[in-house]
Amino acid sequence: MNRLAFTAETSAGRRTFDAKIDALVIAGWTGRDATAVEEHIVELERLGVPRPKTTPIFYRVSASLLTTAAEIEVAGPDTSGEVEPVVLSLPEGLFVAVGSDHTDRAAEKQGVTMAKQLCAKPISAMLWLYDEVAPHWDRLILRSYATIGGARRLYQEGPVVALRPPAELISNYLNGKDSLPAGTAMFCGTLAVPGGIAPAARFEIELEDPVLGRHLGAAYGIRTLPVEG
Repeated sequence: MNRLAFTAETSAGRRTFDAKIDALVIAGWTGRDATAVEEHIVELERLGVPRPKTTPIFYRVSASLLTTAAEIEVAGPDTSGEVEPVVLSLPEGLFVAVGSDHTDRAAEKQGVTMAKQLCAKPISAMLWLYDEVAPHWDRLILRSYATIGGARRLYQEGPVVALRPPAELISNYLNGKDSLPAGTAMFCGTLAVPGGIAPAARFEIELEDPVLGRHLGAAYGIRTLPVEG
């Protein structure tokens, strides 16, 4: 179980509350273009990353990994973040956040679930009500920036229309049911990284709603710990 403080930005104003998260799901291979997904799977297979059993696939990791902290610690130099929309089912309703599925890339060759379990999952402290963005969901824009070698650069950018919508992912995960159990957070997939995945000293994530004119964001530093054996 994990307890985090959030602020919900809604049409009725802002309110702050504590939320209990006791299940964390990372949805992978969520692209709508099945041909592009298969091409990427083959690319990673050549690098030694095992093929997923299904597409999409749902990795369960510890809810304690979810964090709004400004810094995370990782073991070794082979980790990186990736921006994703996140849905959270809370007693107050279904909410949207932006998160980073920070992952150990070297460990992916041994097992993707293990690689995801090795790293904290930063998330924005600000949330939106899902019902307020669902009508124009495909117009939302994901964006991330990475600071590498002291230089900040755009790392990912694109509309969420490239990804399967949350309702479809929830139904797939729950075998046809349409409501996530309260206390569940689900990461909903990411975009390609032009130029390739790279570790960074700092990672910034953003979800933009151009219709309502607002943004969700988070930023975190990455402290790399030595690997002694």
